[in-house]
Amino acid sequence: MSDLALPVLVAESLTKTFVSGTQRSEALKAVSFAIRPGAVTGLIGPDGAGKTTLMRLAAGLLVPDAGSVQALGLDSTRDSLAVQAALGYMPQRFGLYEDLSAQENLDLYADLQGVPKAVRSERYAELMHMTGLAPFVDRLAGRLSGGMKQKLGLACTLVRPPRLLLLDEPTVGVDPVSRRELWAIVDRLVGEEGMSVLLSTAYLDEAERCSEVIVLHQGRILDQGPPGAMSARMAGRTWSITAAGRGKRDLQMRLARTHGVVDALVQGERIRLVSEGTQIPDALGTLLAGEGATITPVPPRFEDYVIDLLREPGAGAQDPIPVGAAAAANSAVDPSRLTALPQDPDVARDADGHESPAVIHVRELVRRFGDFQAVAGVSFEVRRGEIFGLLGANGAGKSTTFRILCGLLPASAGHVEVAGHDLRHAAASARARIGYMAQKFSQYGNLSVGQNLVFFAKAYGLDGEKRAERLAWAEAEFDLARYREQLAGELPLGYKQRLAMACALMHEPEILFLDEPTSGVDPLARREFWQRINALAVAGVTVLVTTHFMEEAEYCDRLLIMAAGRILTMGEPAAIKAGARSPGHPDPSMEEAFIRQVEEAA
Repeated sequence: MSDLALPVLVAESLTKTFVSGTQRSEALKAVSFAIRPGAVTGLIGPDGAGKTTLMRLAAGLLVPDAGSVQALGLDSTRDSLAVQAALGYMPQRFGLYEDLSAQENLDLYADLQGVPKAVRSERYAELMHMTGLAPFVDRLAGRLSGGMKQKLGLACTLVRPPRLLLLDEPTVGVDPVSRRELWAIVDRLVGEEGMSVLLSTAYLDEAERCSEVIVLHQGRILDQGPPGAMSARMAGRTWSITAAGRGKRDLQMRLARTHGVVDALVQGERIRLVSEGTQIPDALGTLLAGEGATITPVPPRFEDYVIDLLREPGAGAQDPIPVGAAAAANSAVDPSRLTALPQDPDVARDADGHESPAVIHVRELVRRFGDFQAVAGVSFEVRRGEIFGLLGANGAGKSTTFRILCGLLPASAGHVEVAGHDLRHAAASARARIGYMAQKFSQYGNLSVGQNLVFFAKAYGLDGEKRAERLAWAEAEFDLARYREQLAGELPLGYKQRLAMACALMHEPEILFLDEPTSGVDPLARREFWQRINALAVAGVTVLVTTHFMEEAEYCDRLLIMAAGRILTMGEPAAIKAGARSPGHPDPSMEEAFIRQVEEAA
């Protein structure tokens, strides 16, 4: 067998355990696999599945407890330095030096990787052309957009062309346009340079692009093979459902609680449903009887297979991840457990075709940073009980707008009113009525989970019986009691998200701001998160969310898409997608509609 036909990465009974205090975590449990050359292999699995540990072992950065891993024919433990010299590895948080220019970062990594100066100029030109960063080589890395930073990180990894490239979630926090560009680079590396790529991702639509995928769960491999073959196993179990006169959010919540339903997901004005068998569940027919429902078979997707594979036997669609005994005793989507807002019978709260009073008013908003205008005359309103999505490519101005609405950044001009308070004069009063969940984990990592909950309860002015009530609610609702004494910084990503949301909801806010809340979160945790958000909206809480995950944008009642500090379009997701239709493409996805809007503006 020629070297070109040999596997580029082979693991045999690979085992790794981490110990922190009294906590013992088995990251990998006797994992065995082989990856063929000249292809993109996807590595997927929920948070804590062992994906990053596997990559670090492959790169010779960790030592296994048992078993072995070979990269490019070299033992990654015994020959770790040779392995690191032969492959490229881009971790989740690639170490760019933000006070250096893009060119200076390239030079630094070329020095570290021993790239001869005589070949650098040609390699740099090739990389800058490939990534589209040629006009920005003199810009400080810290002033590049998120997508540009990822592309620069990839370029630095590739200054010395490797035969094997390990990419650990390279597209997390990157907008759809930049995601597409990063994948074009990966496809070119494989197709033109014959590189082999192992790529972990939280986006299952990306996994579908891979030649093969490895599904990891709790440190074990559940499956390996072509994603198309896996999707085919779901034939006859996937459906599209609409019901006349019933809003998509209400319909999804009802379907998710129905026996025989594995998954129920908002997809435009329809609900995409996965059933346990190849027949429509009897309970579903009873539920939809007399509602003018249409049920249409649709082709299965890779995501359907993964959700079905990862869901515990007997678990329903409403509760993909166990959330503790208290939550099991009460529906995870019972709005009375999530908020105690005053109930006004004259105000619609579900925003599914019903008008509600506006609680956020933005008129001619402007924000300048020196001579640069990040937001240029933006105007919109958000109604009570509405889920409102704020979208845009990296650098579009959406994060600046978001921070102004949260009272974290003053406006340069214009009028901003939140919860009845003018932010120019009463920002503190407005902040007392809103909850905020940041993109990056913003709780105190060196405090325990319990200490964080107490701190935020006190910060929001809760005391006595009320504080005790809300602390008990947070621990029960988000299954945090068992982690009470654990440092927040050591929590798995999904539980960090739960803690952040518990803190944001501690004071029962009437408006909730979510800044890319599911960035990097696996599909099961993402579904659990949106079950809670839907329940909040039904109870009358207004939710304003930024996201780069376009399927997630479908959950919103309305969307605002920005570019270069201005509004490109605003409306319901269905209307925005309709604007991207063409004779050759009659049913565009939300991602395709977004990319078209941004590219036409550019």
